[in-house]
Formats: sequence, C-alpha cells, structure tokens
Amino acid sequence: MTTPTEPPVPPGRSSTVRPGRKLGPIAATVGSAHRAWLDPMRETYLASGLTLSDLSARVRFAKSKISELLRGVGLYPRWEIVHLLAAELGMPNWPLYRLWCQAAFEAHKSSEWIDSCTERTSTLTATDTAPPLDHRAFRELVETDYLLYAQAFLDDDQRDAAVSDTFDILWLAWNEALASHDTRRYAWDVLRATVMSRTPHRDGRPELGIAAFDTAALQALTDPAHRMNQVAESLELFTAMSRLPSSQLDVMVLRRLCGFLPDTVSALLGVPLAAVRSDERHATRFLESVLCPPPTEGNPQ
Repeated sequence: MTTPTEPPVPPGRSSTVRPGRKLGPIAATVGSAHRAWLDPMRETYLASGLTLSDLSARVRFAKSKISELLRGVGLYPRWEIVHLLAAELGMPNWPLYRLWCQAAFEAHKSSEWIDSCTERTSTLTATDTAPPLDHRAFRELVETDYLLYAQAFLDDDQRDAAVSDTFDILWLAWNEALASHDTRRYAWDVLRATVMSRTPHRDGRPELGIAAFDTAALQALTDPAHRMNQVAESLELFTAMSRLPSSQLDVMVLRRLCGFLPDTVSALLGVPLAAVRSDERHATRFLESVLCPPPTEGNPQ
C-alpha cells in the first residue's frame, strides 16, 4: 500500500476578471450525477476568462441557453452542446462523456436518446482516453486505498463506480486540483462527495451497515451465535460512528475499518498528522461515551 507523501506541484495561475453578469448558482434540482460533470465545467469556465457572449459566438448557441446549461436549468442538455463547450474550454472528452451518460440515465433518458445525441459529434479518439501523466501516477498511488474507504459504505459495484467517477471528475478538474492548496485534500473531497452521494442515509447520517459484515472480528468467528452477537455489536458501533463529524468519521473509517496507520491517513486526507490524531482522540471519546457510558449513581453496572 502506498500513498503520496507530497502533492503534485501546482502550475502558475493568474486571476481573471470577467465582465458582464455573474453566472448564477447551480439549480437545487440538479442530481449528483449531473453535478459530477457540471461542477468541473463551471470551474473551467470561470477560470478561462471567457464570457457567456464569447462562448455564444464560438459555439453558435444562444447565451441564455449556455447560461441555463451551466446552471443546470431546464431540460438535460444534449451531448452536442456539452461537447462543443468542452472543446472551447479545453476539457477532455472521455471522462466528460462517461459522466454525461451516467447523468443522462439519472435524468431518465433512454439509450436511444443518448445514441442520437452523439451521432453528429466526432468519434472519441485514443488521445481522449489518456489522462495527464501526473493524474495517472496519482491514481496508481491512491486507488486501492480509495476503494477500501468506499467499501465501508457501498457494495462492490457501487464502490467501483464511485471510485471510477472520482478519477473522472479529477481528470476534468485536474488543473483546479493542481492549483489547490493540496492536491491530495482536493482529491479526497471529491472522493468523499462521490461516495456520500451514493451512500444510504438515515436521519441525514451515512449508514455503515454494509461494513459490519466484512470486519476481521466477524470473519474470525465460526459459531453462529457469536457471529450474530458480533454483528449486533458492529451495527451499534457503526450507528454511533455515523453521528461523528465528517473529518472524525473519515479518520475512524480509515483507522479502524481499513486498518491504516496514522501517517497513511494523513497522506490520504492531505491533512497534518496532528489533525488525524486529534480527530481520532475526540472520536474515540465520543464513541466510548455512547457505547460505554459511565454508571449513574445508585445504578452500578
């Protein structure tokens, strides 16, 4: 198991001032799959220095339509316009197309509709399937660890899809990731958002029930009665863990379920080792207070 000890070096970046009306926010009705490609496209547009008028003149679509697309307003956009905007913004085709297709299915579009949208666009070439070298190196370093984290929340198919989508999103936003304070932290935030968008929630908290059936303690037991007791204890623990703040939950999943050392957790999350230890300490105290509360006076345990 290997993790990056240093993030990729960010490129130089200059700020741009865009004339005209500010682009509005993404509509609240936009689903997680749609947002997966729309967020990177918006970020790329905002960093490009182009205006809606510039894009309108180049792709020959009305400025209002482009604004609607970048805000997720109206009908789900056809691939032709997404493809044209991506070309003007210098975005890679392949990860964008894969994420666009997933979001089309989420929007209840048929396979026939998707095929009809791609008839007029150029065929994806081999160069479209090759991410930047540093992106590929980063993926090789962290993908196995990302899969272990996602396994705590998702079944195998959902886990693989979430991690694959994470690297597609990172590919689309790779320049943004490199320009961030820490590429590892940026990437982890993308992974967490992608995993949580697929994770079942109860009362606003993520469920870790799937992980209860894959713990080392459970696998070591052969007696059915003992196994059931261990399942009950694990479910109780995971229910309590779901109440932790996000940073503490991630640390506990990586430390207790994945078995990573603190240094590895620090590298994966892109946070100082002291922050990992602090989160683990506070999380442990909370879990102990919930699972092993001190006896009340007059009622010894």
